[in-house]
Amino acid sequence: MLFICLLIFFVISRVFRVFLHSTDFEVHRNWLAITHSLPLSRWYYENSSEWTLDYPPLFAWFEFGLSHVARRFDPDMLDVQRLQHRSPPTVLFQRLSVVCSDLLLVFATRECCRCVREQKPSRDLLKRPSFILAVLLLWNFGLLVVDHVHFQYNGFLFGVLLLSVAKHLQSRHLQGALLFAVLLNLKHIYLYVAPAYGIYLLRSFCFTQDNTDSSVRWSSFSPARLAALGVIVTSVCVVSFGPFVLLGQLPQVLSRLFPFKRGLCHAYWAPNAWALYNVLDKTLVTLGVRLKLLQEAELPKASMTGGLVQESQHALLPSISPSVTLVCTLLSVLPAALSIWLRPRGARGFLRCLVLCALGSFLFGWHVHEKAVLMAVLPLSILAVESREDAGIFLVLATTGHYSLFPLLFTPAELPIKILLMLMFTLYSFTALTSLFSGHGSLLHPLEVVYLLGLVVVAIACEIVYPLTPWQQTLPFLPLLATSVYCALGVCYSFVRLYVILLSETEPSSLLYFLFSEIK
Repeated sequence: MLFICLLIFFVISRVFRVFLHSTDFEVHRNWLAITHSLPLSRWYYENSSEWTLDYPPLFAWFEFGLSHVARRFDPDMLDVQRLQHRSPPTVLFQRLSVVCSDLLLVFATRECCRCVREQKPSRDLLKRPSFILAVLLLWNFGLLVVDHVHFQYNGFLFGVLLLSVAKHLQSRHLQGALLFAVLLNLKHIYLYVAPAYGIYLLRSFCFTQDNTDSSVRWSSFSPARLAALGVIVTSVCVVSFGPFVLLGQLPQVLSRLFPFKRGLCHAYWAPNAWALYNVLDKTLVTLGVRLKLLQEAELPKASMTGGLVQESQHALLPSISPSVTLVCTLLSVLPAALSIWLRPRGARGFLRCLVLCALGSFLFGWHVHEKAVLMAVLPLSILAVESREDAGIFLVLATTGHYSLFPLLFTPAELPIKILLMLMFTLYSFTALTSLFSGHGSLLHPLEVVYLLGLVVVAIACEIVYPLTPWQQTLPFLPLLATSVYCALGVCYSFVRLYVILLSETEPSSLLYFLFSEIK
């Protein structure tokens, strides 16, 4: 019955999405043309368009397969030289390709719903945790924005991720590992959550037994299981990267996947720690100049607020290098990784670690895209329908993360669309989760409510008031800055709250105690 409801819900939502206006699909149209009309040896060298191929090879093969269907709609879209080609058949194919690829998300959602633990089964299907989870995943506002309006294939990719998570929840670890290996070779941003997978599989799959105090029993290590994992990962990488290794193009492919010259922050700052760092630098410089403690002419000119993708430096604070972001990211996820190594709590402990790894990488990573917050929001949906505490964190993170995507839709015509769609999803999330955990008090603390209401003030100021002021011409980046900084506070808060829950579930609470115990 639930699966039938999922299909009906999927059809209604995706048919609606076909008619939405796609604002940015030239990237993928160009990739269709590259993979279809050029030989393999030129895929990662072609640069006639600014939208060069910068996803892993398995995604390039995915585009190659789509291109053979695309030529039946409009062969001209597969011409590399036809930049910004936007014929009606091309638009129709691009929209339909996302809708059809989302079928994998439906299947993954079904598998995740089957894993939900229901403490008090309800006869009302609409009030069951599994149904609420289905709506949170399939009608996610962020996926609607980045896939069907902005235009991406994140629904398909998140389908692979969620299916991998479901396999681990079902104790089918080899299948889960295979799916994640495929996912990494489709889009390398999922390296963000690789530590969670690596530590969990090593600890809970390669080691088959624990001691009585739940610590690892070293004698239970299974070389055969480790070898099986190695074969799976290696095989997927060989299929994906093998042809380019044989062509001697691996360095070129890697240079496309990891373009460190793009700068610390994306053109539109993701709401993370570096957005706060950038604003602190600007604030200190402004105060220093006004208090005559600094000479403006002697300061290096910072360029973080130009709204461009470029290398930049800070004016007063130390500039951040890729190596610094790597160290900060690793430190931010280390406690979560230690927790599932020292005291594993099954697949749900892994899932919590995955969310923390995604958020830690989002907060401290190099050149993070704003839509990467969905990598934490979607998996957290599973925990949200099972735990009251997680439900509260989900409401804060989802509302904040989704609002931070507003600048992706910047035309006046899109303003009512994004407001309406976000209100629909947000209201459902609040009402459904509140009803699910009724009788246990409010899901949000008063200060959390005040913070979320502040998003309304920010939205009115940035979306309605600011465009009417003369500052719109002189300081066009200011609304983006305000959105990023305000949302960064909510994302950082959610990250801390998730760690509080992790540590509160640990007995005793100090991970260092466990670490020293293991060493002894």
